[in-house]
Amino acid sequence: MIQATRISRWHVRFGKAALLCALLLVAGCLSYPPARPVKVSDDVSTLYAPHFDGEEYYNPWAKFVPSFKRRLQFMLTANPYPRRAPDVPRVDNDGAYLQRDDISDSLTWIGHSTTAIQERGQVVLTDPHLRQRIFAVGRHHPPAIGAHGIPANAMTVISHAHLDHLDAGTVEQLPDTVFYAVPLGLKTWFEKRGRANVVELDWWQSHTREGWTFTCLPAQHWSQRVEMGFNKSLWCSWLIEGPRRTYFFAGDTGYFHGFAEFGRRFADIDIAILPIGAYEPRDFIGYQHMDPQHAYRAYGDLKARYFVPVHWGTFRLSHEPIDEPPAELRRHLQLLQEAGDDVRFMAIGERWILPSPLR
Repeated sequence: MIQATRISRWHVRFGKAALLCALLLVAGCLSYPPARPVKVSDDVSTLYAPHFDGEEYYNPWAKFVPSFKRRLQFMLTANPYPRRAPDVPRVDNDGAYLQRDDISDSLTWIGHSTTAIQERGQVVLTDPHLRQRIFAVGRHHPPAIGAHGIPANAMTVISHAHLDHLDAGTVEQLPDTVFYAVPLGLKTWFEKRGRANVVELDWWQSHTREGWTFTCLPAQHWSQRVEMGFNKSLWCSWLIEGPRRTYFFAGDTGYFHGFAEFGRRFADIDIAILPIGAYEPRDFIGYQHMDPQHAYRAYGDLKARYFVPVHWGTFRLSHEPIDEPPAELRRHLQLLQEAGDDVRFMAIGERWILPSPLR
């Protein structure tokens, strides 16, 4: 009986560890955390320094060092948050307006890091993930708008290769005429899937198309895919200059000195789309993911007019509940005694009719 009990307990522990391994593998963005918190340089010149050594891309201000030991420690650490059903708001949205050109300018949160920006009828998507799962990791809510709702002439920015930001199934479901702006190392990946309408950019390079300018900017992150390997493609954030407004989309990033430089170089950013989720524990994830406090600080550095928090409420990728990030951000605003009128908390599927542009 004692032996059977031990075996049973071993199976439970092994099962939990196996599940965590699977979750970390498919989530991608949490697979190789640094062994200890990294001190990040504030030397602006590092944002313009070389970041490819001939084999791998890297952040020149603070290299990302994989640590299997630290990953294992995270997997075996008890989650301090109590288990509960998350409360993530969602509204119905058929996305029919995305197919029309006589429509008000708007921004729609489709879920996770996927937004649809629409100006003068043109549509720009950010990191489209429009399927129900990342292998074993399911969404709390389905995407508000499916691939069938995306117009054939849509334009897309991709921030990096992790599975929750670059989904092969979504790319294959979208019309093959969709345009993609991607960081270095990803163009071939798209071409292998029959998608030739792709422009590949390095940090600080820009591409103009149909009245929109897409500028690839540094981010503090890393990349990995099973079919590509570790840091074989670049990661980035995006400055998206539309006909009427300028948007900043961060993708995935830790807080770093780049935000202040972007705010200095690019005046009149109207809307900052910044990640606030998947941040606990901080010593494990802090290098590559901002918490809500750092996201709000980044928003201040950017000098943007509005802040749209994303990267929460969809996939469970870390310790905090998926509905915790906006609650934590609201607590932070209260602590700062700020009204937060410029922070646009959105429900999945919500369409925000945009205010008049600054310019």
